[in-house]
Amino acid sequence: MAINCQSQVPERVKAWFPSGTTFHQNIPYAGDTLKKHLLDIYLPANAKPNTPLVIWVHGGGWWANDKYSDMGYMKNTVRTIIEKGYALASIDYRHSTTAAFPAQIQDCNAAIEFLYANSSKYKLDKDRFALIGFSAGGHLASLLALALNNNVSDFYPANRKPSFKIKLVLDFYGPSEFISLVGAADPNVTTDPVSTLLGASPLKRPDLSKRASPVTYVDKNDPPFFIVHGEKDDAVPYQQSVLLQSYLDLVKVKNELTIVKGAPHYGEMFDVEEIRGKLFGFLEANMK
Repeated sequence: MAINCQSQVPERVKAWFPSGTTFHQNIPYAGDTLKKHLLDIYLPANAKPNTPLVIWVHGGGWWANDKYSDMGYMKNTVRTIIEKGYALASIDYRHSTTAAFPAQIQDCNAAIEFLYANSSKYKLDKDRFALIGFSAGGHLASLLALALNNNVSDFYPANRKPSFKIKLVLDFYGPSEFISLVGAADPNVTTDPVSTLLGASPLKRPDLSKRASPVTYVDKNDPPFFIVHGEKDDAVPYQQSVLLQSYLDLVKVKNELTIVKGAPHYGEMFDVEEIRGKLFGFLEANMK
């Protein structure tokens, strides 16, 4: 059962949102009782029907964290999403330590299909969905949006293609191509996040690596991408975002890449006014 009561929202989470925000917490999206199959919806005060929606996909190496993750260091961005009249939904998905790929992308598709099917109930505009993802969540957001028009049946629950469309993607330092990401790593070590996700080293299973890499699915019909990456990222090198932009450029998909000078893998350096200004300009221009 979903919780629609402000008193049930963790105090730390409440503080990230403007006064008057409506909270719909812990909504089951997959017709089961798994704790990782829950989502939250945050609506602006006095929201009217057909509110455009931004969908938050958290990071954590595919094996950690939850639907509140990344919000803590992106507080200004979270608040501004609501202040500008957008709804925000944040989704949980199964960790790679309990279910290997493609479970994570199946869960993301299931969550967004639930939001689409229940858009009227929650005052959402089913034709204006955007994705925002961080690190592993950036990978999942990118993969979902890019693969959507490629009919990859095992990315969908019960192999049924979703009904929704994605208007744009806001990708913060998500991996885009797994073989280049692991580089010179020992192919016999499989305890790293990518190998845990795939169930094998990308170097031992290039077929799996290709299937799970967002750049595999780039084509001219993909939605616009706003990409942000830290220059000093030591977990996902910024070249991963340069590579994604290059693939998008080749097929003339609208995109914008910002490399944040001196920035690490994540943190408040990504929540500054300059980046927010670019992000919301891009969001407003492409959510129409």
